Amino acid sequence: MRFIENADGSSRIQGGGQDSRTVNVFIDGVSQKDYVLKNGITGQDSSAGNPFPQLAIGEYQVLSSNYKAEFDQVSSVAITALTKSGTNKFHGEGFFDFTNETLRDRRPTEIYPTTIPKVKTSNKQFGGALGGPIIKDRAHFFLSYEGKRIDSPYDVRPDNGYPASSLPAQYQDYFGTFSQRFNEDLYFGKIDIEPTDKDLIELSGKYRKESGTQIGTGINASSTATLSKVDEKRATLRWQHSEDKWINDARLSYENVHWAPTPQIDGNAYLLQATQITGTGTSRFNLLQYGAGSSQQDKGQKGWTAQDDFTWTGFTGHTIKVGAKAKWVKLRSLEQNNINPLYTYDVNAFSQTGFNDTLPYRLQFAAALGDADPNITSNNFQFGIYAQDDWDVTSHLTLNLGVRWDYERTPAYLDYVTTQENVTAVSPANYRNLVNTDYDINDYISNGHTRKAFKGAWQPRLGFTYRIDDAGRFAVFGGYGRSYDRNQFDFLQQEVSQGAFPTRTFNFIGNTTQDPCTPSATCIGWNPIYLTDAGRQQLLATTTGGGREFRFLNNDLKVPYSDQFSLGIRGRFNLLQLETGYTHIESKNGFVFLLGNRRPDGSFFFDDPNSTADTPNSPFSFTPNGYGSIILGTNGLKTSSDAAYLKLTKTYTQSSPWSIDATYTYTEAEENRQFGEVYSLDFASIKDYPTLRSSGVPRHRFVIAGSVDTPIGVTFSTKFQIESPIFVKGFVDTSTPFARTLVGTLTEGNGDLWGRRQLDFAFTKYVPLGFITDDTRVRVRVDIINVMNDRNYTDFNSNPIDANFGQRSSYSIGGNPPRTVKLSAGFSF
Repeated sequence: MRFIENADGSSRIQGGGQDSRTVNVFIDGVSQKDYVLKNGITGQDSSAGNPFPQLAIGEYQVLSSNYKAEFDQVSSVAITALTKSGTNKFHGEGFFDFTNETLRDRRPTEIYPTTIPKVKTSNKQFGGALGGPIIKDRAHFFLSYEGKRIDSPYDVRPDNGYPASSLPAQYQDYFGTFSQRFNEDLYFGKIDIEPTDKDLIELSGKYRKESGTQIGTGINASSTATLSKVDEKRATLRWQHSEDKWINDARLSYENVHWAPTPQIDGNAYLLQATQITGTGTSRFNLLQYGAGSSQQDKGQKGWTAQDDFTWTGFTGHTIKVGAKAKWVKLRSLEQNNINPLYTYDVNAFSQTGFNDTLPYRLQFAAALGDADPNITSNNFQFGIYAQDDWDVTSHLTLNLGVRWDYERTPAYLDYVTTQENVTAVSPANYRNLVNTDYDINDYISNGHTRKAFKGAWQPRLGFTYRIDDAGRFAVFGGYGRSYDRNQFDFLQQEVSQGAFPTRTFNFIGNTTQDPCTPSATCIGWNPIYLTDAGRQQLLATTTGGGREFRFLNNDLKVPYSDQFSLGIRGRFNLLQLETGYTHIESKNGFVFLLGNRRPDGSFFFDDPNSTADTPNSPFSFTPNGYGSIILGTNGLKTSSDAAYLKLTKTYTQSSPWSIDATYTYTEAEENRQFGEVYSLDFASIKDYPTLRSSGVPRHRFVIAGSVDTPIGVTFSTKFQIESPIFVKGFVDTSTPFARTLVGTLTEGNGDLWGRRQLDFAFTKYVPLGFITDDTRVRVRVDIINVMNDRNYTDFNSNPIDANFGQRSSYSIGGNPPRTVKLSAGFSF
C-alpha cells in the first residue's frame, strides 16, 4: 500500500497496480466506500483532509490482498479500523501541531529561476478527545474533535517546461508561487450501553465539514481556483448479543455525503495555447488559463444500510461466520462543466503579426438542453451475502474458507432510454460512418429494458496458515481470492448528464494553424459578440447540436474485479520477526471511455496509399453533422502486479525500549492504459493498447521506521522511504511503417537512481504532571521532515521524440515538502 500526497494538497491510498477508486475502508465494520467519485473513500476526492478523527481510532489493520469474504466492494487495498470507547474512568487528550514558512526551507520554485520571498505556508492541526462513564459498568461515552487549517503553496507555470518569461508582460503576474487555504472540522461521538452481560448497544456518529480554495500546480491562474465544500454525516446503531457458542452483530447505519466544488469567481475563462512537435505530429500545449473557473459540481450519496453478522463457535475447530447486507442509497450528481464559457487561443496562429490573444479559435460553454434536469439521481439497491469458516484442521494447519455473492441495481443506468435526437444523430441516415465499422452502435443504445443488473458474482476467498513448529514461531501462509468492485457512478451518470447540461463547442475559421476546421454550423467566422451571453444565446438558436458531445454506455457493462494470490513465510525470534512473501494481483474489466468517431469508410485510422507522409490520426473531426465527438463507455482496463517483499519487525518493550519496522518491496506492475486514466481516445479499441510497465507503481521501494528511548527521557523516532523512478509514456506516429506506437522510459532520477527519497526525524518528551490522575502528562514533540531536503520533482517530459523525454520539465515538487520543522504539544490524562 502507498500513501500519496498530490500537488493540490489532496491525499490518497493505492495498492498493487490499481488506482485509488478500488480501495475501501471499514470503520467499526461499516464500509466508507464512495460510490460516486474517485479515491475510494467518501469525502476524499481532491481533499487534504482526514476521513476520520485520528484520536478516535483504537486500532487498525491494512489488508493488501486475500481479505476474508466479509469484505465487499474492494479489489485492491482494504483498511479496517475500530473506534475507541469510553471506560469506567475518565480519560482525555488533546494536541496542537504547527508549522509555517519560517520553519521550512525554500521550495525549488522560490529559488529558480530567481530567488523570491517564501510564499505563505501554514499547517495547524489540533484536536481533543474525552471518554468516561455515564453509569459505571453499564454505559459510557466517547467524544472526539479534530481540525485542520492549512495554507499550502502551489505553482502557476506553462506546461512542458516552457519559460513563463517568454509570454507578454501583461501575463507575468499570473505566474509564480501562491498559497491556497484548506479548513476541516471532524467530530465523532459514541455511546455504549451494556443492559445485560450478554448485550452491547452502541450508537455512534461522525460529522465532517471542509471548506477553502483549491487549485493544483499547473497552468491555472489563481482566479480559476475552486471553492471546495465537503459535508459528510454518518451514524451507526449496533447491537451485539453473545451466547456461549455464538455471537450476533447487527448494524443499522446512515450516511449523507456532499462534495460540491464551485468556481471562486464567475465570468469568462481564457486558455492560451502554443504549438509543438510531438510523437503524434504538431500539437498544442497549454500556456495559461485565467479568468473564471469553469466547473460547478454537487455530488454525493445518501441512504441506509442494514447488515447482520453471525458467528458460530459450537463446532470444535471451526469458527463459522455468515452475514448479509442490504443497502438503499440515493446517488446524486450535478455536473456543470464549462458553466463559465472558455475561450481558447492559438498564440502562434498569426506568427507574422506576433502573439495572438485576441482571436480565439474555439469557444466551449454549457447550457441546459430543453427542460432537462441536470440533477441526476439514482436510487440504488445493493445486497450481499457471505459465509466463511476458519477451520483448525490440526494444531498446525488452519484453513480460511469463504465465499460471497453480491448484487447491485443502478436505475440511472438500467432504466435509461437513449433520446430520439441522439439515436437519429448516429443513424445511417445522418452518420453513415458507422455503417461498416468495427463496433455496433446499437450495443450502446438503450430502450430502458436492454440492460441487466450486476448479480451472480460469486467470489471465492481461500487461505491457509501452516505452523511449522508447535509454538507457532514459524509459519507458511497464503491464499487465493476473487473480489468484485463496482463501476463508479461518476462514469455511469454521464450518459444522462451530457443530455441534460451538455457543453457546446464552436470553432472559428482562420484563427489557428493547427487542424483548422471545415466551415459548418459549428465552424464559423469569429464575431466579438460571442464574448457576451447574448452572443452565445445567438449561437444556440442557430444550430441543432451545437457541437455537443455524445456519451453512449455499453448495454452489457461488466463489473471490475481482481484475482489475488499470495504466498509467504514468517518467523519470530523473540522480539524480532521476519517475513517474506509474494503477491500476484490481476485486475480486469476496468471502466474505459473510447472514441466512437469513424471516417466515412468506417475506419479509425486511414493510410493514404498515395502519400508517403501520412501518419495515424484519431478521427476527432469526423463527427455527426452539427454535433461533437461520440464517446463510448465500456470495460477493458487491465492491470497486473507481481510483488515480492521482505519485512523485518522488532517490537518495543520496557526492557528493550527500541523498535524497528522495515520493508523492501520489488514490484513488476503492468497496465494497458496510463495509470489512473480512463479516457482512451488514441486507438479504436482498448484491445489495441499495448500492455506496458505501470506508470504509477515504482519497481523498488524501501520504507523503514523506528524509535528508541534515550537516557535523557526523550524518544527519538525516524522514518526513511526511498523508491525508484516512475515510468512515463508517450505516443509516436510514423508513416513508414504506418503505425501509432506507445513507448515509455524511466524518468530522470532525483539522485543516484532513486525517484523519491525522504528522511524524517522526531523527538518526543513526556512530562508527568501528577494531578487529576497518575497518568496525567504533557507531550512535547519536534519533527524535522525531509531532513536531507531532497528535491522530489514531479513534472517530467512525456514527449517521446524530444531529446529530453523522461527528463525533469519543471522545478515543481508537488505535494512533497522541502525540509520543514513541525512543533507539537499534547496533553493527556
